[in-house]
Amino acid sequence: MADGYAATLEAADPYCLRPGEAAALLAGHPWKRFVVLGDSVASGVGDPVPGYVAQAWCDRIRSELAEQQPDLCYLNLGVRELRAAEIRAQQLDRALRFAPDLALISAGGNDAMRRSYQPDAVDEELAAMIIALRAAGADVITVGMFDVSFAPSFPEPVKQQVGERMRMLSTRTAALARRLGAIHVNCTGHPAERDPASYSADGVHGNLRSHSICAALTVRRLGLHLGRDGTA
Repeated sequence: MADGYAATLEAADPYCLRPGEAAALLAGHPWKRFVVLGDSVASGVGDPVPGYVAQAWCDRIRSELAEQQPDLCYLNLGVRELRAAEIRAQQLDRALRFAPDLALISAGGNDAMRRSYQPDAVDEELAAMIIALRAAGADVITVGMFDVSFAPSFPEPVKQQVGERMRMLSTRTAALARRLGAIHVNCTGHPAERDPASYSADGVHGNLRSHSICAALTVRRLGLHLGRDGTA
């Protein structure tokens, strides 16, 4: 990131990237075309937080990748409120035409927040996207997102049911990633998801501190994929 990052609140946050960490983890990475598919989590909905980088998490990932690969091309197709089937129908072909070598899929959250959630059907949609992007030559990132049942907007009577579905989605997405050779980033269960201060004023979406945390988790997972453990 730009000079001055070391003096920010974010740089001192134990859950966020340390100064120089992303550069060490991503140095010499091979990716030149990065596409994002998904819903509001992918598109970057979230309130700013003083002292934290003013970028949504996928944009932040793009910036960290571009620091090491200045010619990186980036396409974010995320649209809020879409369910997994809509993401596949509306975004997969466009993503494939972009010819990515790295793709991130964040999908299923809008399904899991509803009682109508059909786990097998969501798995089929996610699998279809992963398989198609992998077949086109892209490394694919999948995400276990924050369990938003802890968000302030959910009344007590529904928190348990929403939480069970969100955790089920996360577990099943991780299993798909293992089976299909995707790079899975697990944000579910992170301590920040339980903190009301992690959420935007709408009481549902994470704020930009949450985005910074998820970006750090993703960069670290990519570093692990590249064979760097971040301890150097």
